[in-house]
Amino acid sequence: MQLSLVAVDKIPMVEPGDDLIDLILAGLESMEEDLRDGDVLVLAQKIVSKAENRYVNLADVEPSEAAMRLGEEVDKDPRKVQVILDESNEVVRKRPGVLIVEHRLGFVAANAGIDQSNIYQAGVEGDDLCLLLPVDPDASAQRLRQTIADRCGIDVAVIINDSIGRAWRMGTVGLAIGVAGMTSLEDYVGGHDIYGRELIVTQVAAADELAAGASLVMGQTTEKAPVVRVRGYAPKAPESADLQGVKPLLRPKAMDMFR
Repeated sequence: MQLSLVAVDKIPMVEPGDDLIDLILAGLESMEEDLRDGDVLVLAQKIVSKAENRYVNLADVEPSEAAMRLGEEVDKDPRKVQVILDESNEVVRKRPGVLIVEHRLGFVAANAGIDQSNIYQAGVEGDDLCLLLPVDPDASAQRLRQTIADRCGIDVAVIINDSIGRAWRMGTVGLAIGVAGMTSLEDYVGGHDIYGRELIVTQVAAADELAAGASLVMGQTTEKAPVVRVRGYAPKAPESADLQGVKPLLRPKAMDMFR
């Protein structure tokens, strides 16, 4: 297999309501590149959230008593704590400076994935502006995929990635938070290794691996490369509805030894 990951050039700063597919197609054209059947597009969560206007101004947030108590405990702005709680199912871990929650979408993340870097809105103080994750990243990925199919007649998979920490390791990696057009978790249980031994637990987080690779190309600071085209992977279509999207990647709580 030969895999290529190419950052799409000339993606401008995204504003609410922007057509991301227009921006991506224009960027590819400027590079004399294209999209083909079987390609995978990986988009940084931030540009999807910006296009969907997922901004919150903390000046408009009234923290509850619970948010104020928790904010004092973890040394965070209680208004931001309130937004985190609103985006979460439960608090998983907490200590001064750290608030780990189960996001309402099911995955565990610091601060419910709420971001305050590289965002701007006129008239809003920098420390008051927050950007939330998309309401439904799987649905966002599917809309983007369908738009490409409608306009270009091309069948691509779409991944929305975000930088998330892991329980066993230092640092963050790019992980998939939205997936459309491919199986996010490839299951090899019941197959055999090269020596004929049956595979008992082998599953591959394919969407996460592509998301992490794309994250290296995107960069984390000033690179301004929020879209990556992956070619050569040949994504597999989900075999059933329950295998669609990012849900197969989420470890059930009963199996999560860290909670």
